[in-house]
Amino acid sequence: MAYPTATHPTLIGTLWPTQSSTKILRLAILALVGTALLTVSAKIQIPFYPVPITMQTFVVLVIGMAYGWRLGTATILLYLAEGALGLPVFAGTPEKGIGLAYMMGSTGGYLIGFVLAAAVCGWLAELGWDRRVTTTALAMLIGNALIYVPGLLWLGSLFGWDKPILEWGFTPFILGDVLKLVLAAAVLPLVWKMIRRSK
Repeated sequence: MAYPTATHPTLIGTLWPTQSSTKILRLAILALVGTALLTVSAKIQIPFYPVPITMQTFVVLVIGMAYGWRLGTATILLYLAEGALGLPVFAGTPEKGIGLAYMMGSTGGYLIGFVLAAAVCGWLAELGWDRRVTTTALAMLIGNALIYVPGLLWLGSLFGWDKPILEWGFTPFILGDVLKLVLAAAVLPLVWKMIRRSK
């Protein structure tokens, strides 16, 4: 079975094209900027109903789509490595613990989902899905699902399926995720439109 290959340049590849002389430096800067954005997005809570929201899932998905699947995945893995080493990069750290102990807690499955979501959203972006509102929204929806599935499976395994797993790890966040999905679906195609007009 043949799989679709990348047919479109990534957003970051268009804004900052790769040059062989600075390729490694460029990748390092982009990955570090991405982990910094992830850290900031994990720490800032926006008042919302029924629970405050962070912009972290938004940043994960946008990094995947803007960077492409390789650099996007590498950036999320670097972020997780920083957390595993004890840096307070996650939501609730250092107050709720740090390092591997924190990562093995209730958020562990969602962190795995970050990697899956960035990879798939990046791959879809390389197929041109980030050019239109409808396909961007669909890619973000797929990305959200890839975050929630391992997150909820981990919660259920950790605490038991007799507990209200969906009420703990899914339903309170639906409205916030819809808002972030709409925002991403508007922003990415708009940036591409601005790029086309500038040429």
